[in-house]
Amino acid sequence: MYIHGQNVLGIQVDSETRCAHYHKEIDRIAIKFYCCNQYFPCYECHAQCGCDQPKPWPKNTFDQKAVLCGGCGHELTVAQYLNCQSNCPNCHRTFNPGCSLHAHLYFETEKGS
Repeated sequence: MYIHGQNVLGIQVDSETRCAHYHKEIDRIAIKFYCCNQYFPCYECHAQCGCDQPKPWPKNTFDQKAVLCGGCGHELTVAQYLNCQSNCPNCHRTFNPGCSLHAHLYFETEKGS
């Protein structure tokens, strides 16, 4: 599905990037996977529809745009996303703070490095 001009792949993706796995009102980001350079709403959608070779964004690439706000289409760099306190810096809509529990699946972190 094209959302704000970006192709977002996944299962039952809606117009704000929610999917079959994460569909609360605050679930409104898609993450560009480092391994395949494609946006997905979550790691489960990537596992079902992605490249089968998940790799987290290396720390030295945190200046790259990798997170799409489903509310306004603003693309955040990894560093901006990790420091945004679960709010889009452009439209100020809230992101799901629970996503931080899975950060190691998307980005090199202390837990996942």
